[in-house]
Amino acid sequence: MDTASLPILTIVGATGIQGQSVLNSALRAGSYKIRAITRNPNSQAAKKLEDVGVEVAKADLNDLSSLINAFEGTTYLFAMTNFFEPFAKHDAKTAMEIEVTQGVNIAKAAADCSTLKHYIWSTLPHASKISKGEWPVPHFDGKAQVNDYIKGEKQLWEKTTFLWVSSYASNFTFPMFTPNLLKSSGVYVQLSVVPSSLKLPTIGNPLTNIGRFAISIFEQPGLTLPGKFVFGTSSETTMGEMLESFSAVTGKPSKYVEVKDIDDYYALWPKWGEEIGAMMKYFEKTGEKAWTVEENDKIVTRSDLGLDGHKDFEGIEAALRTLNWKELL
Repeated sequence: MDTASLPILTIVGATGIQGQSVLNSALRAGSYKIRAITRNPNSQAAKKLEDVGVEVAKADLNDLSSLINAFEGTTYLFAMTNFFEPFAKHDAKTAMEIEVTQGVNIAKAAADCSTLKHYIWSTLPHASKISKGEWPVPHFDGKAQVNDYIKGEKQLWEKTTFLWVSSYASNFTFPMFTPNLLKSSGVYVQLSVVPSSLKLPTIGNPLTNIGRFAISIFEQPGLTLPGKFVFGTSSETTMGEMLESFSAVTGKPSKYVEVKDIDDYYALWPKWGEEIGAMMKYFEKTGEKAWTVEENDKIVTRSDLGLDGHKDFEGIEAALRTLNWKELL
């Protein structure tokens, strides 16, 4: 297909879960020339993108000038940052500082791009503000700080849609969510700091569903601009129902166990347990306010976008069936 005359859709994080999803949906749409941003254009993942007609551009999120160069000529931009990459090497405070710097660099480069018409920033709510300081969540709050920066740049804000991506079904691959075998009974136990009845909005299969949201956002600027928040969720479930889906897919008996003392939970997974535990307690304590904005603007939903019952959406069980359970368990 000749894409020379098509508008350029640039994707930051094109080899990650969210970026892959957007890229695949854009390829199916056939309405964009796709440019993938990567630190290593010689990697195997980058070469695979080139094989399907994707332009690969080199840039580093810590290097503003490289992003400005990589965004040149872009009409549509999808970007996200990965808190957990620096978190694996540093403490939460440092990881959040790195993520904020990267997010602001992306925003500055986007603002510098004269051809840009629509920017999707994949973000999360400001947990500290919403919980009134009770449950700060670093991988939420860093992204929310970038939101504030974008809001302060009026011309960029007018081109920006803030996309909240709710919980992945594939979060089961995180050790804090993966059920563990109790050998004496053969039951797989999932430990959590919240009750099994906790309601949890999910995106289902992120590899299919996030991209569908992104393309719909780009296709409906009258609904998603300026500065609107879109709630990326395909369904609502509970923690207990998620575990039931695990058993349905794997055939393994399971039991949900709430850990009453959060310090005990933290001790099971040092550092990582604190980050995930804080997120879950934030959801529990704030309830329906967990996904809210300070402004009076109505949040744009999948229904508003015409995505209810969309054929491309894959639910929780479909997502869980794609995971390598032999390796995880």
